[in-house]
Amino acid sequence: MSSPFGSWSSPFTAASVAASAPRIDGARFVGSAIWWGESVPAEGGRMTVRSSDGSEMLPAPWSARSRVHEYGGGAWTADADGILYFVHAGDQRIYRLTAGSEPRALTPAGPAHGGLRLQDGRLLAIREDLDAVPPLRAVIEVPVDGSAADDPTALRTFVESDLFFAHPALSPDGSRLAWVEWSGERMPWQSAQLAIAAIDEGTVTRPETRAALQPEWRSDTELVYSDDPSGRWQLHRREVDRSGAAQAAEPLTTTDADTGYGLWVLGNRWYRPLADGRTVAVRTNGRDEVAVIAPDGATTALDVPCDGHVSVDDVSGSRVLLSGNSSSTAPGVWCVELDSGGISVVTGGAPVDTGWMPPAQPIEIDGGRGAVHAFAYAPAHPTASAPTGELPPYVVFVHGGPTAHVTGAASAAIAFYTSRGIGVLDVNYGGSTGYGRAYRERLDGAWGVVDVADVIAAARGLADAGLADPRRIAIRGSSAGGWTVLSALVRGGAFAAGISRYGVADLRMLAEHAHGFEEHYVAGLVGPLPAAEELYVERSPLTHADRIDVPVLLMQGEDDRVVPPSQSEAIRDALAAHGVDHEYVLYPGEGHGFRSATTIVDALERELAFLGRVFGFTPAR
Repeated sequence: MSSPFGSWSSPFTAASVAASAPRIDGARFVGSAIWWGESVPAEGGRMTVRSSDGSEMLPAPWSARSRVHEYGGGAWTADADGILYFVHAGDQRIYRLTAGSEPRALTPAGPAHGGLRLQDGRLLAIREDLDAVPPLRAVIEVPVDGSAADDPTALRTFVESDLFFAHPALSPDGSRLAWVEWSGERMPWQSAQLAIAAIDEGTVTRPETRAALQPEWRSDTELVYSDDPSGRWQLHRREVDRSGAAQAAEPLTTTDADTGYGLWVLGNRWYRPLADGRTVAVRTNGRDEVAVIAPDGATTALDVPCDGHVSVDDVSGSRVLLSGNSSSTAPGVWCVELDSGGISVVTGGAPVDTGWMPPAQPIEIDGGRGAVHAFAYAPAHPTASAPTGELPPYVVFVHGGPTAHVTGAASAAIAFYTSRGIGVLDVNYGGSTGYGRAYRERLDGAWGVVDVADVIAAARGLADAGLADPRRIAIRGSSAGGWTVLSALVRGGAFAAGISRYGVADLRMLAEHAHGFEEHYVAGLVGPLPAAEELYVERSPLTHADRIDVPVLLMQGEDDRVVPPSQSEAIRDALAAHGVDHEYVLYPGEGHGFRSATTIVDALERELAFLGRVFGFTPAR
């Protein structure tokens, strides 16, 4: 069957995409069962907790979602007896839920909580009080008996200040606590300090680190963590004495890959020590690899399906729970038996049909400042083909962050386009993680320059290779990715259309509304205010909206606190004033990221119709 690219019929409807991709938020061994967090798009993106026995452990309307540092994470945990501890999205208090009963509050009303960790019956958490002046954050222990629900003095506070905290970890004997902290003047992937407290003595030591992540105790005196003094996040160990003082760091790994990622959320785990001395760790170089590190340092790669944004969620004996994305299956949770090599799917993880979704091809393109990494998804359909000589339209995807990365994962959201005859190029522009510190730092002081040059180079490279119709390449991005979309359209010449989801349009407006976690982020990406104000004006797409001469689709969440609607509405008004073809959609109830199935469906259908109108094809019903 021959029909134009973009018009192929597809089983990947917007509704099926919305239903097929719930977000996974961690997994735990709970007695003989396995529990995991999962979003429910049909319920507005509510985050529930499910069990491998088929039960839903967190009933509606309760939702496990943290807002600490705005992006949250670590919003639930559970003990071996099946008691669930979670942060409720509605009020940010921690609750305890026992089967057959109603949730019971464990913390007072007011502050937000996240980064929950349960160790030997002791519940640790990160607390954030944005009503305090200045805002205060703390590492705390929460009594599990509910005694602190109305009495804040019953909470045990280990450290409190205007710094940011993550990853609290108790030593096995409970005498020491380690965590990661950083000043808001630097982002945690730039500079983060390891801290070690001798609890009874009340002392805290801070051995020299560069960008520390995830401390874990292998014994009462041995602490392991990830750090990147070499330019790659590697595992390190330190001996710690009774006072909390630590000896010099000793690298445990020296691979050309990262065991770590940008610390946007509090719940990620990139490695886990096992009781027998082995360590299971993720190693990222574009895609992820999971490896087992023996006590003598010998390393063996695991043959597992997940190879993108993998989290080592839990261990029990020689069993390991992994969650993440995959280039060959749907996202999911897997249980790996290290000794036998057995792998079982806990949830998700269905193999993809390569007739509809062939594997992404990793590519490198010369961006002028070095290689630019991307993953290309060519149009694919088991029976359809395009007329001879026709080149396919493409959409260049730009991830948010901008300190983040994509991994070449299979997804129904990408198949929604490729199965219709629209190619996708997912770009890890300079500034992305997953390729080491030097690649990540390309964007320092150069946001709106390096990212824009890299996505343009990627698009032109695709066209020059004869893989895409140069007249029909669009660009699509969310948040910081939306900024790059608008900035690239201002540059002109590479893209025939742009789709911006809650994208940044004006840097001064972004700096004015920045929440605490990102208060100084833009200063590192562009320059400090007020000294760099002229640069903020010059780089902002809003300043140069008159240069945009192609159609633009703008989509925005009404309740977005990270990039508020005023950003999208400002660029909308500027486009209207200059007579630029544009569409604007505001979604009530949505924040920074679309979670409701209704919104996801509408956004995808609007994008497809928009591309069809601009590129001259009629999408199949």
